[in-house]
Amino acid sequence: MLGASAAAGLSLAGPAHSMTEARAKALVNQVVTEINRVIASGKSLNAMIRDFERIFSRYADVPIIAQSALGQDARRATPAQLRAFTQAFQGYIARKYGRRFRDFIGGQVEVTGVRPVRSYHEVRSRVTLRGSAPFDVRFHVSSRSGRDLFFDMLIEGVSLRLSERTEIGAMLDQNGGDINGLIATVSRAG
Repeated sequence: MLGASAAAGLSLAGPAHSMTEARAKALVNQVVTEINRVIASGKSLNAMIRDFERIFSRYADVPIIAQSALGQDARRATPAQLRAFTQAFQGYIARKYGRRFRDFIGGQVEVTGVRPVRSYHEVRSRVTLRGSAPFDVRFHVSSRSGRDLFFDMLIEGVSLRLSERTEIGAMLDQNGGDINGLIATVSRAG
C-alpha cells in the first residue's frame, strides 16, 4: 500500500515534474491496490463495475484513450460529441472489463518492473489467476496530460487502445458513420 507521502506525490504531479520510474510504478501499484480492494469487497457485479469506472477515470487518461479508440473520426467530431463519446467510452470500458472482476477473485497482480520508453514509462506486471497460467500486463504511463496517468494497457502484448479502435470502428460502421449513433451504441455496449 502506498504511504501518505507517495499518494500526495501522485496528486501533485504536474507538467513541471517529469515522469520518473518511481512515480510510474507508484501509480500502477495504486491502481492494482484499488482494483484488488474492489475485487475482495464482495460487492455485487454492478457495484464493482461502478467502482472500476471510478478507478479508470481517476488513473487512466480517458480522453486520450477515447480519442485513440475513435481514430481519425475524432477529427470530424464536434467538441460536444468528443465529450459525450469520452463519457460513454468510460462507462463502456468499465462494463466490458469490469465483468471480468470475478475472474480475479483469489488471483494476484504484481508489479515486476518499470522502464523508460521515449516520452513515457512502461510498468510491467504479472497477473496470476486461479487455475490459469500467469500472463503479462504492461501499463504505459505518462504525465503529458498534466497528471500521472496510464494511457494504454497491453495484455499479453495486445494494446487496449488498438483493440478498442477496432471495436469502436465496427460500431461506427454499424451506425453508418454517424457519431451520435455511435455514442448511443457505446453507451449501451460493454
